[in-house]
Amino acid sequence: MLKTHKLTDTLNKAAEEIGFSGTVALKMPWCDPLVLPYGFAQRENLIPNKACTSFGTASGGKLFTALSICQLAEQGELKLDGRIGDYLNLKEDFPHFNKEITIHHLLTHSSGISDYFDEEVMDDFEQLWEKHPMYRLRTLGDFVPLIRDLPIKFTPGGRFHYNNAGYIVLGLVIERESGMPFADYVESRIFQPCGMTRSGYYPLDRLPADTATGYIDEEDGTWRSNIYSIPVKGGADGGVFLAAPDMLKFWDALMNGGLLGADLLGCLLSPQIADKDCEYYGYGIWITKRDDISVKYHIMGSDPGVSFRSAFYPGPGLALAVTCNKSMGAYRMMRMVEEELLTEELAWKAEVPMIDL
Repeated sequence: MLKTHKLTDTLNKAAEEIGFSGTVALKMPWCDPLVLPYGFAQRENLIPNKACTSFGTASGGKLFTALSICQLAEQGELKLDGRIGDYLNLKEDFPHFNKEITIHHLLTHSSGISDYFDEEVMDDFEQLWEKHPMYRLRTLGDFVPLIRDLPIKFTPGGRFHYNNAGYIVLGLVIERESGMPFADYVESRIFQPCGMTRSGYYPLDRLPADTATGYIDEEDGTWRSNIYSIPVKGGADGGVFLAAPDMLKFWDALMNGGLLGADLLGCLLSPQIADKDCEYYGYGIWITKRDDISVKYHIMGSDPGVSFRSAFYPGPGLALAVTCNKSMGAYRMMRMVEEELLTEELAWKAEVPMIDL
């Protein structure tokens, strides 16, 4: 109890220092879940964030795409080592794709296809919409023109190169093999079984009640919403809205075998490809290892007006979710929790500078 009170004080202080706007939700084996909302869901109307407020999560949603693929593999609808051409018409939709690209390559960002938003080329996500209006991107098919004519960067399996386009393609596979729109599949096969009642692929121009608007803070002290800065509706590469407590429900269901059997869950959570020292990527999820032991499974998302972090720490059995309707803030709050409760499990991380995302 004392540890929880101290953590709350630490988070309150950090939130005030950085002007954090969002929710921190934490499930610990030794006490009831902790849910701390801060800031405003709608600044213009001074509507505060609440425990049930839903937030955009940007690329954090890739885990739901990877999980959907693994569920379909478990059902025998596809194979992880199957070639993309077995499930999609490459000649018609993606004529430049290497025919050897597999589902596994797309899941692990090692397919070699170019990205519609390539972080090695572009710095600002908003640059993308100068040629492709974001308000037209409502379905996965709407993204195909952004991808189909891009060149191949390297041979499949050649290296890790973070790639949003690959997850759009995975979403198309999910739609083809399940016979359902991507969002409907995730909501019915993942969110509903978990009881994630405050989660969904909401269009920015039709947000439900208790959903936070994303805000972009300008250097001159002014701000604007992110409605013209990201796709109008999220998809297989990210953009789902969820409430932080819903993410705790998800971790519980995932880690206890409620969404996937042991074999495919092992694949999803196993290091499939290295990113950098001690950091690996499974299927839609980052994995931190220490002394060859996985000590942290985590996902992250960053868009204009969106900052998101969530993690499960298998040692203490602790789950964390940090949602934020500003471009920065979630990492700082996650780091505060780790330094307060997980210094032993993540001791080597203390040497990493606290650069917010």
